[in-house]
Amino acid sequence: MADIIDIPYQLSFSYISSSQNQTLFQTCALSSWSDLVRKKHGSHSELLLLLAHPVAGGVFGWVMGSAEQKGKRAVDLKMGTISRDKVEDNYNQYWSFFRKPKEINNSNSDEKKVPAFVDTFYNLVTDIYEWGWGQSFHFSPSFPGISHRDSTRLHEEHVADLIGAKKGMKIIDVGCGVGGPMRAIAAHSTANVVGITINEYQVGRAKAHNKKAGLDSTCDVVCGNFLEMPFENNTFDGAYSIEATCHAPKLEDVYREIYRIMKPGALYVSYEWVTTDKYHDDNPEHVEVIQGIERGDALPGLRRQDEIAELTTKAGFEVVEEKDLASPPAGAWWTRLKMGRIAYWRNHLLVMVLIFFGVAPKGTVEVHEMLFDTAAHLSRGGETGIFTPMC
Repeated sequence: MADIIDIPYQLSFSYISSSQNQTLFQTCALSSWSDLVRKKHGSHSELLLLLAHPVAGGVFGWVMGSAEQKGKRAVDLKMGTISRDKVEDNYNQYWSFFRKPKEINNSNSDEKKVPAFVDTFYNLVTDIYEWGWGQSFHFSPSFPGISHRDSTRLHEEHVADLIGAKKGMKIIDVGCGVGGPMRAIAAHSTANVVGITINEYQVGRAKAHNKKAGLDSTCDVVCGNFLEMPFENNTFDGAYSIEATCHAPKLEDVYREIYRIMKPGALYVSYEWVTTDKYHDDNPEHVEVIQGIERGDALPGLRRQDEIAELTTKAGFEVVEEKDLASPPAGAWWTRLKMGRIAYWRNHLLVMVLIFFGVAPKGTVEVHEMLFDTAAHLSRGGETGIFTPMC
């Protein structure tokens, strides 16, 4: 039995009661499609299904607004924990490794190297993301009359609502970055949120932001690989991952690990980056666009949209519902990326000046150029409909 509940900003949810002895797990997207997946353990449970159509901002843009100005300043750009004299070498090693992402999945030795290179990637880009985008490294729903900042907050707060986060619950943010979503969810729900990121520099940034926001008593961050998380079985009352598990060489492995640490009855919300049914691997432009996204985002190979349900099943979950939330009436999720073109050139000149005066380390220009090229591929992926960032 399902009741439809209309909520603000053209989002609606179904509330479904289940009499089956199963635990619930949710995979969803606030801009493309959602999976609601049921975890097969004991206990009576209830489930929220997402029936929405958000739009999005973007991960890789350079539009300086009020939200972004609260992140990094250009003069404070570092490259994570990489020493200044090693930035260029680390960038070249990263670029060489991800030159042909699909080949990584055909090599067991390369698969084992992926976590280390993802760590390198976030050392290289974290400060630039904060400077040019803000503290939430993801795309967000876009609505008429709603700012990018508010869209991001609403997107994150809806995650808390979907998993039923509330005071006294312990929630895991899988791939938390510098903790933008974590703080929004903790503030909105009053739940305790633990984030995990593979990057030690992001741990420090997230903890500093948590303290500044007055949320260090409800938000914590640990450094670790989400394929081998340092938590006991059945630890968390809820879980979510926002555009993070796409870094896993095998998606079912990270889903299986999340399954392990969830309590019976817990809900999990996940946004995935995938290719759509419009992608054709015999189309040279399609291949270049997708490989451009993979190379510039430390992805060992994007999955197809129609693969996700099967992968969640392999991890032990039952898919309850899937929705394509990027389709009409949703607008173009890549709009914010294209808006940032002029700002990019302004920022690019600033980076070159900072390098000239020894403020920013050598290699920063190359990283900035990589992110700009990636933004172009992301935009093209959206325009052609072959890619969606929140599956």
